[in-house]
Amino acid sequence: MAVRLPRPHPHDVHIAVGGLLGGLLMWGLGLSPRDASDDLVLWPAYWAVLVPLVVMAGCELLRRTRPRLGLVIGTAALVADTVTRGSVVTVVLFTDLMYAAVLYGSPALARRLPWLTGLLTVIGAVVPAALWRDPQGLLIGVGVGVVALAPAATGWVVRNHRDAAEAARLRAEQTALLAEMDRAQAVTAERARMARELHDMVANHLSAIAIHSTAALSLDEPETSRDALSVIRENSVEGLAEMRRLIGILRDSGGDAEPAAAPTLDGLGALVDGARANGLDVTLDTDHGQVPAPVELAAYRIVQESLTNALKHARPGRVTVTLARRDGVLDVRVDSPYGHRDGPRAPGSGAGLVGMRERAALLGGTFDAGPDGDHWAVRAALPVTEGDSA
Repeated sequence: MAVRLPRPHPHDVHIAVGGLLGGLLMWGLGLSPRDASDDLVLWPAYWAVLVPLVVMAGCELLRRTRPRLGLVIGTAALVADTVTRGSVVTVVLFTDLMYAAVLYGSPALARRLPWLTGLLTVIGAVVPAALWRDPQGLLIGVGVGVVALAPAATGWVVRNHRDAAEAARLRAEQTALLAEMDRAQAVTAERARMARELHDMVANHLSAIAIHSTAALSLDEPETSRDALSVIRENSVEGLAEMRRLIGILRDSGGDAEPAAAPTLDGLGALVDGARANGLDVTLDTDHGQVPAPVELAAYRIVQESLTNALKHARPGRVTVTLARRDGVLDVRVDSPYGHRDGPRAPGSGAGLVGMRERAALLGGTFDAGPDGDHWAVRAALPVTEGDSA
């Protein structure tokens, strides 16, 4: 089966054609480095110079696609040129083949050729001088160095620079890819944070509105309807204020509005009072001391969402909120009556439990929620780093 050689690069075609035309021009002008009477000329025919020239020009077509094969054939053509009158163009084309073999060849070939040509240069300089007892023998080594070692070394230097540039380009692409991944993760994390904040800030008020509006529609008592409408109006105003504050945070490019909008554990009293106004029987027991701002925000939101869930799902009874700091951990626990509930209920999506679990996980804490006897217990353990003011 015939071996199909790859199509040569256009630049290689130009080099081959240019070298061939230059060699033919010098042959036509009779320019040769050796005379027919030279002892080294074993093939003195005038046209014999063209054979190595044509072969060497053909090897230039392989300088990128098959550099090793091109160098082997080119070396044979160079040897053949030495027994003719010779052509300078043939020698110049061979130096280009040696350069291309190092630049475009395999890594092993690129490593070995400079050492091999260097060794041949030393041998070509030392051996003839030692055998002939004539310093002019060193010129053979110089010739080998110019024809073989110099282009091989040049190719090695250019290849190293090219590989370094390629490595730098790959590192830049990897850096850009990592930066894009970080940006995408940051956007995802920010969207999750916004979803948690929106849910925690507004869900409590909307749940109260849904429950009291259902009660007002189901009961035909003017006094009860008036009280329910009062609660609905109060929660509507507060929910609207929370929404405006959240929109202000999102529109603020500098981010200065977020710290002012972030609630603290000092606001638990007002939160519990609001839950009582919505009809919950809530008791609060706190002994948390000074904790970092992220822990404060997470604990506040967990308590807020737990009270919202109690308002929507718990049966009548007392809801207890307990916060205690012990052994570097802030324990948050909210217990509400669990069981069948009579009266209106607000629908739930489950996003609140997901948000509370995410808040605890972001701080490296634990979260658990589920029935505990006749109570529904929400438990969170949030690590507190001493001296952390982040």
